[in-house]
Amino acid sequence: MIIGEARDQVIENIKKAAGAGDFHVKVEEGDPVLTRKQKEALLENYLEKRESFCFWLNSWTARHVAGIVTRSINESTKISGLANMGGITGGAIVTSNHFSPLDNTVVRDLVWKLGKKRLCIVSQETNLAMTGWIGYLMNYADTIPISSVPSYMAGKFELLLSEALAGNEYVLIYPEQEMWFNYRKPRPAKRGAYYYAAKFKAPVISCFVEMNALDELDTSEFYKVEYVMHVLPTIYPDPAKSVRENSIIMCEKDYEQKKAAYESAYGKPLDYKFESSDIAGWIPVQTIPDKLSIDFERLV
Repeated sequence: MIIGEARDQVIENIKKAAGAGDFHVKVEEGDPVLTRKQKEALLENYLEKRESFCFWLNSWTARHVAGIVTRSINESTKISGLANMGGITGGAIVTSNHFSPLDNTVVRDLVWKLGKKRLCIVSQETNLAMTGWIGYLMNYADTIPISSVPSYMAGKFELLLSEALAGNEYVLIYPEQEMWFNYRKPRPAKRGAYYYAAKFKAPVISCFVEMNALDELDTSEFYKVEYVMHVLPTIYPDPAKSVRENSIIMCEKDYEQKKAAYESAYGKPLDYKFESSDIAGWIPVQTIPDKLSIDFERLV
């Protein structure tokens, strides 16, 4: 399912960013751009409505809509490495590569199979300003907004996250930060997810989603894709180390695991030289060679 416009421009943005080694930059076109005051107002409104019955009802509805979407998208999804999940008894942070507004459904499909009914998703506060059914899910489908507003991050964000983990929930945090549409390669991770795992003494469920193109067209520019969810060895904070030390070690280990999973899945070493095959299912426009020019001087 292709969501979003200007895919050619987005792919060009990905190509430029990968070439520059800027792996956390925004590449989508038309995403909401908010001022500090607008972000604060969005967060205040979100936190206020969280306490209402209407929010509970919308969350129940959104959770069921997300369930329908998850079942639809993941009919053929395969899961590998479930044995790596052994021993987790409480809450956990899940990390995965971020390539679609709906890639969380692949993680949701996994947690269902583990007996969980919910998946909490850490999402940028700008997503609360999105409209349509995607915006509805962003607001109500068990999301925890993350923000550049320091007071919110040091206060309510940590409270919401700690409450979810204490309630034995799984919380999905994307360490790659920005979504890169259908990009197959794992990108270097930001340290935030591992900082919170270390701070709240939570394990990290390390995941990598492989994407394989089918023979069936989705649009004129893309084939449909199917997914393989690779569950990698769980990463635990070391109680003998500080939060900072743990966050660095866990971040590096998670990236190395995702890198190894990529290389095993696609049968080639990971590098960041852009190729058209980096975008799963993409059908690049073929360049038609110019007609051979005629050397008129030789004809006279």
